[in-house]
Amino acid sequence: MPSRLHRVFLALCCVPALASAAEPDEPGQGAAQQNVVSELRVGVLAHDPDNLWSGFRRESGVDVSAEIVFYRPGLPILWGKLRPNLGVSVNDRGGTSQVYAGALWELEGSSGLFFAAGLGASIHDGRLESRSRKDLKELGSRVLIRTAFELGYSITHRHRLIATFAHVSNANLASPNQGLDTVGVRYGFRF
Repeated sequence: MPSRLHRVFLALCCVPALASAAEPDEPGQGAAQQNVVSELRVGVLAHDPDNLWSGFRRESGVDVSAEIVFYRPGLPILWGKLRPNLGVSVNDRGGTSQVYAGALWELEGSSGLFFAAGLGASIHDGRLESRSRKDLKELGSRVLIRTAFELGYSITHRHRLIATFAHVSNANLASPNQGLDTVGVRYGFRF
Protein backbone atom coordinates (compact mmCIF):
# COMPACT_ATOMS: atom_id res chain seq x y z
CA MET A 1 0.00 0.00 0.00
CA PRO A 2 1.52 3.39 -0.96
CA SER A 3 2.64 5.62 1.90
CA ARG A 4 0.00 8.26 1.00
CA LEU A 5 -2.74 5.71 1.71
CA HIS A 6 -1.16 4.85 5.06
CA ARG A 7 -1.37 8.53 6.06
CA VAL A 8 -5.03 8.74 5.03
CA PHE A 9 -5.99 5.73 7.12
CA LEU A 10 -3.94 6.95 10.08
CA ALA A 11 -5.79 10.27 9.93
CA LEU A 12 -9.12 8.40 9.83
CA CYS A 13 -8.24 6.63 13.07
CA CYS A 14 -8.15 10.04 14.79
CA VAL A 15 -11.60 11.17 13.57
CA PRO A 16 -13.75 9.38 16.18
CA ALA A 17 -11.83 11.20 18.94
CA LEU A 18 -13.20 14.48 17.55
CA ALA A 19 -16.78 13.41 18.16
CA SER A 20 -18.19 13.46 21.66
CA ALA A 21 -19.56 10.37 23.35
CA ALA A 22 -23.08 11.83 23.38
CA GLU A 23 -25.70 9.69 21.66
CA PRO A 24 -27.90 11.85 19.42
CA ASP A 25 -31.63 11.19 19.32
CA GLU A 26 -31.79 12.42 15.73
CA PRO A 27 -29.09 13.87 13.48
CA GLY A 28 -28.58 17.56 14.15
CA GLN A 29 -30.72 17.72 17.33
CA GLY A 30 -30.24 17.68 21.09
CA ALA A 31 -26.95 16.37 22.45
CA ALA A 32 -25.66 15.85 18.91
CA GLN A 33 -25.20 19.60 18.53
CA GLN A 34 -22.27 19.32 20.97
CA ASN A 35 -20.44 16.95 18.61
CA VAL A 36 -17.92 18.39 16.19
CA VAL A 37 -18.30 15.68 13.54
CA SER A 38 -21.70 14.90 12.08
CA GLU A 39 -20.67 12.13 9.70
CA LEU A 40 -17.63 10.25 8.42
CA ARG A 41 -17.81 9.02 4.82
CA VAL A 42 -15.36 6.54 3.27
CA GLY A 43 -15.44 4.91 -0.13
CA VAL A 44 -13.94 3.84 -3.41
CA LEU A 45 -14.20 5.97 -6.56
CA ALA A 46 -13.44 5.38 -10.23
CA HIS A 47 -10.70 7.89 -11.09
CA ASP A 48 -11.15 10.02 -14.24
CA PRO A 49 -13.82 7.89 -16.00
CA ASP A 50 -14.52 8.58 -19.66
CA ASN A 51 -17.43 10.62 -21.07
CA LEU A 52 -18.46 12.55 -17.97
CA TRP A 53 -18.17 16.31 -17.24
CA SER A 54 -14.45 16.53 -18.08
CA GLY A 55 -15.15 14.70 -21.34
CA PHE A 56 -12.25 12.24 -21.66
CA ARG A 57 -10.05 9.92 -19.64
CA ARG A 58 -6.28 10.16 -19.24
CA GLU A 59 -5.56 8.98 -15.70
CA SER A 60 -6.32 5.51 -14.38
CA GLY A 61 -6.88 3.68 -11.14
CA VAL A 62 -9.12 3.89 -8.14
CA ASP A 63 -9.38 6.60 -5.49
CA VAL A 64 -9.76 5.86 -1.80
CA SER A 65 -11.95 8.63 -0.41
CA ALA A 66 -12.61 9.93 3.10
CA GLU A 67 -14.72 12.92 4.11
CA ILE A 68 -15.78 14.54 7.35
CA VAL A 69 -19.07 16.44 7.46
CA PHE A 70 -19.24 18.83 10.44
CA TYR A 71 -22.33 19.74 12.51
CA ARG A 72 -21.85 23.46 12.63
CA PRO A 73 -22.90 25.87 11.41
CA GLY A 74 -25.65 23.63 9.95
CA LEU A 75 -27.57 26.41 8.24
CA PRO A 76 -31.15 25.54 7.17
CA ILE A 77 -31.51 26.46 3.47
CA LEU A 78 -34.28 25.40 1.04
CA TRP A 79 -35.66 22.53 3.15
CA GLY A 80 -32.15 21.12 3.68
CA LYS A 81 -29.04 21.78 5.77
CA LEU A 82 -25.77 23.38 4.66
CA ARG A 83 -22.72 22.06 6.53
CA PRO A 84 -18.95 22.40 6.13
CA ASN A 85 -17.02 19.39 4.86
CA LEU A 86 -13.37 18.36 4.58
CA GLY A 87 -12.09 15.44 2.55
CA VAL A 88 -9.28 13.62 0.80
CA SER A 89 -9.17 11.48 -2.31
CA VAL A 90 -5.99 9.40 -2.92
CA ASN A 91 -5.29 7.71 -6.26
CA ASP A 92 -3.78 4.19 -6.10
CA ARG A 93 -1.81 4.52 -9.36
CA GLY A 94 0.10 7.75 -8.78
CA GLY A 95 -2.45 9.91 -10.57
CA THR A 96 -3.92 13.11 -9.17
CA SER A 97 -4.79 13.01 -5.45
CA GLN A 98 -6.51 15.88 -3.66
CA VAL A 99 -7.57 17.44 -0.39
CA TYR A 100 -10.76 19.51 -0.44
CA ALA A 101 -12.96 21.67 1.76
CA GLY A 102 -16.26 23.42 1.22
CA ALA A 103 -19.94 23.20 2.02
CA LEU A 104 -22.38 20.33 1.52
CA TRP A 105 -26.12 21.00 1.21
CA GLU A 106 -28.26 17.96 2.01
CA LEU A 107 -31.98 17.27 1.74
CA GLU A 108 -33.23 14.05 3.38
CA GLY A 109 -36.72 12.65 2.92
CA SER A 110 -38.73 10.67 5.45
CA SER A 111 -38.14 7.47 3.43
CA GLY A 112 -34.39 7.65 4.11
CA LEU A 113 -33.48 8.76 0.60
CA PHE A 114 -31.35 11.89 0.44
CA PHE A 115 -29.72 14.19 -2.10
CA ALA A 116 -26.63 16.31 -1.48
CA ALA A 117 -24.74 18.90 -3.50
CA GLY A 118 -21.35 20.32 -2.59
CA LEU A 119 -19.21 23.25 -3.61
CA GLY A 120 -15.71 24.12 -2.47
CA ALA A 121 -12.00 24.24 -3.27
CA SER A 122 -9.51 21.45 -3.88
CA ILE A 123 -5.72 21.39 -3.67
CA HIS A 124 -4.14 18.61 -5.74
CA ASP A 125 -0.76 17.02 -6.42
CA GLY A 126 -1.37 16.48 -10.16
CA ARG A 127 0.18 18.17 -13.16
CA LEU A 128 -0.48 21.79 -14.07
CA GLU A 129 0.85 21.15 -17.58
CA SER A 130 1.89 17.75 -18.83
CA ARG A 131 2.94 18.02 -22.47
CA SER A 132 5.45 15.19 -22.08
CA ARG A 133 3.04 12.84 -20.23
CA LYS A 134 -0.14 11.92 -22.08
CA ASP A 135 -1.35 9.73 -19.17
CA LEU A 136 -1.93 12.69 -16.80
CA LYS A 137 -4.51 15.49 -16.89
CA GLU A 138 -3.37 19.09 -17.34
CA LEU A 139 -5.23 20.96 -14.60
CA GLY A 140 -3.65 24.43 -15.04
CA SER A 141 -3.86 25.56 -11.41
CA ARG A 142 -2.87 24.05 -8.05
CA VAL A 143 -6.18 25.20 -6.47
CA LEU A 144 -9.33 23.99 -8.23
CA ILE A 145 -13.07 24.44 -7.82
CA ARG A 146 -14.83 21.26 -6.69
CA THR A 147 -18.48 20.39 -7.27
CA ALA A 148 -20.13 17.20 -6.01
CA PHE A 149 -23.53 15.51 -6.29
CA GLU A 150 -24.69 12.59 -4.16
CA LEU A 151 -27.70 10.34 -3.93
CA GLY A 152 -27.99 8.08 -0.91
CA TYR A 153 -30.07 6.01 1.42
CA SER A 154 -30.03 5.96 5.23
CA ILE A 155 -30.17 2.28 6.14
CA THR A 156 -30.47 3.12 9.84
CA HIS A 157 -30.07 6.28 11.88
CA ARG A 158 -26.26 5.88 11.78
CA HIS A 159 -25.49 3.90 8.59
CA ARG A 160 -25.81 5.26 5.04
CA LEU A 161 -24.92 4.22 1.49
CA ILE A 162 -24.03 6.99 -0.96
CA ALA A 163 -23.52 7.13 -4.73
CA THR A 164 -21.27 10.11 -5.44
CA PHE A 165 -19.96 12.14 -8.38
CA ALA A 166 -17.37 14.92 -8.09
CA HIS A 167 -15.72 17.22 -10.64
CA VAL A 168 -12.69 19.47 -10.16
CA SER A 169 -11.42 22.10 -12.59
CA ASN A 170 -10.09 25.63 -12.63
CA ALA A 171 -13.32 26.90 -14.31
CA ASN A 172 -11.27 28.34 -17.20
CA LEU A 173 -9.50 30.75 -14.85
CA ALA A 174 -6.18 29.21 -15.98
CA SER A 175 -4.93 27.28 -18.97
CA PRO A 176 -5.04 24.37 -19.58
CA ASN A 177 -8.29 23.27 -17.94
CA GLN A 178 -8.88 19.58 -18.65
CA GLY A 179 -10.80 18.87 -15.41
CA LEU A 180 -11.03 15.59 -13.52
CA ASP A 181 -14.05 13.51 -12.49
CA THR A 182 -14.57 10.77 -9.90
CA VAL A 183 -17.62 8.57 -9.43
CA GLY A 184 -18.26 5.78 -6.94
CA VAL A 185 -19.80 4.51 -3.73
CA ARG A 186 -19.26 5.56 -0.13
CA TYR A 187 -20.38 4.41 3.28
CA GLY A 188 -21.43 7.08 5.77
CA PHE A 189 -21.42 6.72 9.56
CA ARG A 190 -23.30 9.40 11.52
CA PHE A 191 -22.15 10.18 15.06
